[in-house]
Amino acid sequence: MRLRTLVPALGSLVLVGGLMTAAPATADDFDDPHPGFASPRTVLRDAAPARVGLDPAPIAEAVDRIHAHEQATAGGHPLFAGAVGIMGHDGRIVERDASGWALRYADATTELPRDAWVPMRTDTIFDLASMSKLFTSIAVVQLVEEGRVSLESPVATYLPEFAAGGKEAVTVRQLLTHTSGFTSWLPLWSKWPDKASRIKAVMDQPLTNAPGTTYLYSDLNLITLGVMVERLRGESLDRVVHDRITAPLRMTDTGYNPTAVDRTAATEFQTAPPRGMVRGEVHDENAWSLGGVAGHAGVFSTVDDLAVLSQALLNGGTYRGHRILERSSVEQLITNFNEAFPGDAHGLGFELDQRWYMDALSGPRTAGHTGYTGTSIVIDFDSRSFAILLTNRVHPSRDWGSVNGARREWAHGLATAMPVRPRHGRTSWYAGGSDATTATLTTRPLAVDARGARLGFDLFVDTEETDLLHLERSTDGGATWAPLPFTLKDRGATRTTDGTVAGSGTRRWMEARAALAGGTQLVRWRLTTDAAYLGRGVLVDGIRVTGHRGLLLDAERHPESLTADGWRPTGRDAVA
Repeated sequence: MRLRTLVPALGSLVLVGGLMTAAPATADDFDDPHPGFASPRTVLRDAAPARVGLDPAPIAEAVDRIHAHEQATAGGHPLFAGAVGIMGHDGRIVERDASGWALRYADATTELPRDAWVPMRTDTIFDLASMSKLFTSIAVVQLVEEGRVSLESPVATYLPEFAAGGKEAVTVRQLLTHTSGFTSWLPLWSKWPDKASRIKAVMDQPLTNAPGTTYLYSDLNLITLGVMVERLRGESLDRVVHDRITAPLRMTDTGYNPTAVDRTAATEFQTAPPRGMVRGEVHDENAWSLGGVAGHAGVFSTVDDLAVLSQALLNGGTYRGHRILERSSVEQLITNFNEAFPGDAHGLGFELDQRWYMDALSGPRTAGHTGYTGTSIVIDFDSRSFAILLTNRVHPSRDWGSVNGARREWAHGLATAMPVRPRHGRTSWYAGGSDATTATLTTRPLAVDARGARLGFDLFVDTEETDLLHLERSTDGGATWAPLPFTLKDRGATRTTDGTVAGSGTRRWMEARAALAGGTQLVRWRLTTDAAYLGRGVLVDGIRVTGHRGLLLDAERHPESLTADGWRPTGRDAVA
């Protein structure tokens, strides 16, 4: 079952990134990141990808990949029963797709009769699981704005009982960034008899690590913050989230304990606790035992509501004239407070720069979160884009597999739809669109005299840290290769490499230079990608070798002087 809505494409098409896109582009390119925020007056509208300068092919491929996951695999079942996804770019919804089934199974192994299956719709309501933590975090930051909470104050200032178990020094910021030292989880639903005793168990729980010394993702951090919000507001967390976040943004399908059960996606068939097929109630057992309202889980929503939240943040905290956060507060949501813990970048409640689900959209100013039920949100401030994928991957069982690959595919489709324009002329060389590959781009033999020569080229790199671009030189016709160190100049700053480069996240073209010793030689660019996670890829342009008597190689004028294996020319004159 599939439902997809798109505005028809208008305008002429040209090849960008090796694929078709609109000409001229009306949106900024991937290699021209935005500073700051979008206009606070930006309101979402539907548009075909080509209308905003995006290549529709990677987006369509991402849709197809999501649909493929809904087919039976070698394990005899789909990865997930159904999904709804949405993509936004530059204030436009460029993809909205629903496929598969919101309800398909009667229990953990048995399908319902075919006529009882409930199809996914674009307005299907999903249990967000840990994505709920973002709403709690925003509620806390609103208190910070009002001066009622300080990020660096001990939590015990606002919840005196939290000081138990040696937690008197834990700060609000440490709870928001998962550096409190708290343990990850407690079986609140099974070990304590009621809500009061369960909350007390969290308050009494001692630390596993000293505050600020370790990153350890913990539900208890956000459960505590939810209690703090309720204490300071004098209202339940669901009421706070409604009155101060979802109602101002008109997110009418977002909240706790949904009443439109027939529109909700089913989650798991549970035997412990004996809940049967869970639908319309929070899946997380601890949140369920707390009445469905907790700081770490319990929020339900739709892709369109989450698109509004995403755009409000991209706008600097406002949407349709309703402000939920100040611009400075949104900056703190996407400021990495965890520089001491590489790989675990975290703003206030929001995860940052996590390629394991953000893929090619990942960067220092990319924020998001995932949920155990199979949900994810990725908000890329540099491109003013978002990719939201909601699945019911625990329906009917949590043991059917991880959806991280699908999350990456969805984000990758949007990222690679954004063009990277050639630096010189009308084409550049591109590699890096697939996992577990090696791609080489090799010059013809170069006869360099004893005085040496200079190699110059422009380089765009956006890869995972373990996906390395190697610049190499061979003096024996390609039988053996040695690293060729080179320098990179980026906005006046110059650094020297050992012949390899990866990562970046700056999304800018850089100038590269290398010295070539005398002798007949080959030069090649070799990109290796590992088995998981991709960036936007690598592009090389303007390749020139200059000796003391003039040009030895000008690949811009003579692309036939290069041999490509896994690289392809990209740009307006490229052939797909």
